[in-house]
Amino acid sequence: MRCPICRCDNDRVVDSRASTDGFAIRRRRECLSCNHRYTTYERLEERLIKVVKRNNAREPFNREKMRVGIAKACWKRPLNDEQIDALITEIENEACALIDGEITTEQLGQMVMERLRQIDQVAFVRFASVYRRFEDVRDFVDELRPMLQRDQED
Repeated sequence: MRCPICRCDNDRVVDSRASTDGFAIRRRRECLSCNHRYTTYERLEERLIKVVKRNNAREPFNREKMRVGIAKACWKRPLNDEQIDALITEIENEACALIDGEITTEQLGQMVMERLRQIDQVAFVRFASVYRRFEDVRDFVDELRPMLQRDQED
């Protein structure tokens, strides 16, 4: 593993443990050249999930791409990196279990929105506004109306 600072490939593993979901191994490493410590994750390579985009292009499922979108929605919200990683892992596991090799961006977006709605409503609205391409305030109101009605009923 190359050090992200000095690019040397001489390191040692300081600590290894299973991740919270149990599907990865988290390793703390220390570069023997510059002594920088960093974390790597080792995951079981599962069958490749193809994501079908809106224009029918297909590309491999990319955890990092999903992480960037969710992190933007959760910016300055009380969700930490571990919670975001757990959310992505949950979605990835569900996608692997439900589909036969391909999943649409619409299906993935729905999975993200369902979970964000339960975890943090502000992050949900932020994500939905980009995902559903809100054009004006009415789109926000239309999305919020069912949530507000549910809150009044409770």
